Amino acid sequence: MELNDKQREAVTYGQGPLLIVAGAGSGKTKTLTSRLRYLLEHGNTPEQVIAITFTNKAAKEMMHRLSDVGMKASTTSLLGQAPFIGTFHSLGAR
Repeated sequence: MELNDKQREAVTYGQGPLLIVAGAGSGKTKTLTSRLRYLLEHGNTPEQVIAITFTNKAAKEMMHRLSDVGMKASTTSLLGQAPFIGTFHSLGAR
């Protein structure tokens, strides 16, 4: 995936929580998906990863993009074989 400098900086940010805030059409979903792949490819286990979005559409798109590269994600599991991807509301409901 081609990323600009700011996106690459977010994707390769060190360990710990990361908040990405940007306007519509700026590549947030691509950046977050790339970050998830980066974390999982660099030794993090799925249960260590939670991706929170504002919309179900974005969460589904992120899961679709991960599945396209052979990685799993889930909107239901917080501890399991796939990282959790969902909205603030769905995380709270869990």
